[in-house]
Amino acid sequence: MSRILIIEDETSIAELERDYLELSDFEVELEEDGSKGLKRALDEDFDLMILDLMLPGMDGFEICKKFREVKNTPIMIVSAKKEDIDKIRGLGLGADDYMTKPFSPSEMVARVKAHLARYERLIGSGSPENEVIEIRGLKIDRTARRVWINGEEKNFTTKEFDLLTFLAQNPNHVYTKEELFSKIWDMESVGDIATVTVHIKKIREKIEFNTAKPQYIETIWGVGYRFKV
Repeated sequence: MSRILIIEDETSIAELERDYLELSDFEVELEEDGSKGLKRALDEDFDLMILDLMLPGMDGFEICKKFREVKNTPIMIVSAKKEDIDKIRGLGLGADDYMTKPFSPSEMVARVKAHLARYERLIGSGSPENEVIEIRGLKIDRTARRVWINGEEKNFTTKEFDLLTFLAQNPNHVYTKEELFSKIWDMESVGDIATVTVHIKKIREKIEFNTAKPQYIETIWGVGYRFKV
């Protein structure tokens, strides 16, 4: 059973919304204070939130903004504020829908069902999230094979990407050049482990602020290399 949180300070409207939703087999919780409503929304698991804008404690715009920083659960704004600027602001802060009062309860229920169905399709689509490694401004998207440093994307060759990813996945472990050569190049190349040194140099040029004092890939003299975290 889907759980819905209604944050609404007009008791008659909140109870009307609750009654119609419960008739459609939803579990409904009510909060009339904005601050308390946001706390519940963040602390508990709800499948959708119905939100008024003019609330005591904290207004709906602020609730929407703070909630969206943490969760992607659908938000429906139901408000007496009818100006386009309010609708634009609410939707711009992350609301999925905006209904103005007075409203048709049956239409509200239909919209709730539509948003829940859409959200369930989105999270249950079977498309796995990209595997991402993020360390101190370095972002490695393993799925898309892309690398950013402080928000700026850098182009990597196949082996540069493989070498950087391997080291980042195994932080604080010291690998010899021979071990890295075996792990990354396997049987594709023969013999010359100097290629590891060359690739480390190229990677550092792309991700290090100061290649003389690397903050990511550290040289352990006489042994090999280590990714620092």
